[in-house]
Amino acid sequence: MALPLLLGAATTVLTIFVHGASGRAVVAVVLRALRRGLAGAGFRTDVMVIAVAGMILLTAHLLEVMVWAGALILCGEFHALGPAFYHSAVNYTTLGYGDIVMSPRWRLMGPLEALDGMLMVGISTAALFAVIQRILRSSRPEIWTEIDAHAEIPPASLDSL
Repeated sequence: MALPLLLGAATTVLTIFVHGASGRAVVAVVLRALRRGLAGAGFRTDVMVIAVAGMILLTAHLLEVMVWAGALILCGEFHALGPAFYHSAVNYTTLGYGDIVMSPRWRLMGPLEALDGMLMVGISTAALFAVIQRILRSSRPEIWTEIDAHAEIPPASLDSL
């Protein structure tokens, strides 16, 4: 059980680095669009900025599936990239067809990859939400000023709980 945990942890760390790099690329794209006055300028340019950010994140996910497929080949469960990539994609996305089952020794890799995939998809969702929010803030600053003014929530005291 220790070997799959170690390999799964190492693979997860690699996917975090891939996702970190993709997050940095998304930030660079959005900042460039903001500096050039493209983000918030109109519907088409806003959609393009969001689409580019989404494609960067999708590419990161595909690379991360590839990293997991490589780990599955490394541990000897698969001998060809195609089946390893397919099995990895099914686990990473938590689809869980179950049409390919790994040997008992390495079976723990499936749930570890699913946890990693959920984490990375959650990070991507948060990143895209932040991109959309930033674009909306630049396109309609007057609305956001009013929203921010009314959003002040008094801190809750322990007595009121």
